[in-house]
Amino acid sequence: MKEQNKFVKYLAGIPKYLLFSLISLIIVITLPAIFIVEKIGRLFNREFMTFEKYKSTNFILDFIIYQWLGPFEKAQNHRVFVYFLFPSLGAFLLFVVTPFIQGVYLSFTDWDGLNTGRESFVGLDNYKTIFTETRFLFSFWRTILYSVLNIIAINLVAFSLALLVTQNLKGKNVYRAGFFMPNLIGGLVLGYIWQFIYNKAITSLGGVFATSILLGGQSALFGLIIVVSWQYAGYIMMIYIAAIQNIPQDLVEAATIDGANALQRLKTITMPLVAQAFTVAMFLTLVTSFKQFDTLVSLTQGGPSLVLPQWFGSLFGIETLPVVQSTNLIAMNIYNTAFSNYELGIGQAKAIVFFVFLLLISLVQVYFNKKREVEL
Repeated sequence: MKEQNKFVKYLAGIPKYLLFSLISLIIVITLPAIFIVEKIGRLFNREFMTFEKYKSTNFILDFIIYQWLGPFEKAQNHRVFVYFLFPSLGAFLLFVVTPFIQGVYLSFTDWDGLNTGRESFVGLDNYKTIFTETRFLFSFWRTILYSVLNIIAINLVAFSLALLVTQNLKGKNVYRAGFFMPNLIGGLVLGYIWQFIYNKAITSLGGVFATSILLGGQSALFGLIIVVSWQYAGYIMMIYIAAIQNIPQDLVEAATIDGANALQRLKTITMPLVAQAFTVAMFLTLVTSFKQFDTLVSLTQGGPSLVLPQWFGSLFGIETLPVVQSTNLIAMNIYNTAFSNYELGIGQAKAIVFFVFLLLISLVQVYFNKKREVEL
């Protein structure tokens, strides 16, 4: 009993919110086992784990009984919540968390996808390799460039369309549906459709359009941006529409009476009040842009080829400039490394680096957007 009291006193030194969070996590994980033990125990003793006669002994047991395991309303609500959470939580742990942890381990091995169970641990060698791989670094740079341009293009188009279809236009609901419909087309199908448009329909016009935009090492990236913006802008438009429609019309009418023109109303009323929508839209377009894969596969297959730019080679001390793929973005680079070259260990290391980079960029973006919301 004295040893137990010493242990409780030791735990009392830990901040309560941290201690209770840890206890709750342990209970949530072990709750199925606790449930089974409880049912089996009550077959032999009806009073097993009922806690109806429980008397307060220390704050830790009090928390466990009154918040989780006892017959009290709050404890019952917590247990029911966890029971309903288990199917989705179990699927998340099984199909997301477990493969991710396994992937982190495999990024430190020479796994080729064929010798499962016989891979060798190589430590940080895979990470050293990818940070000295010119094509991977160039792919990372092109992904960042594409994402920045794509985020700007999608949000400009989406916000402009949202402003348009929230005006008093005849058939504005038809316009909304029409602008949204490209988002319903699958990325692979969309790529093939626009490949035909670029290579057949537009080139048939002749003149400056005689050469397909997809054949240029620099222009192909802009061709991809046009396609993805056409597809995704309608979806982001719906977010902006919802935000604009929530603006109190009293403010707009008062500003109009005071003589504010459309641009002034946009700057002083609309933009500040849709700031939260900007945060959501920026986050969605950021993640979507960096993960671009399906449309890219069917539209350009990562091409066309170009010689590594001189400035990029100078940056990394490369004298002989290799040929690289102009639209081989990071997701495609990871796929080709893992499943075309059968270097799944290196591919997994690239995926981990990509995950960490995207996580940091997303957190920074949300932080500054939230800060901007307050300023507006």
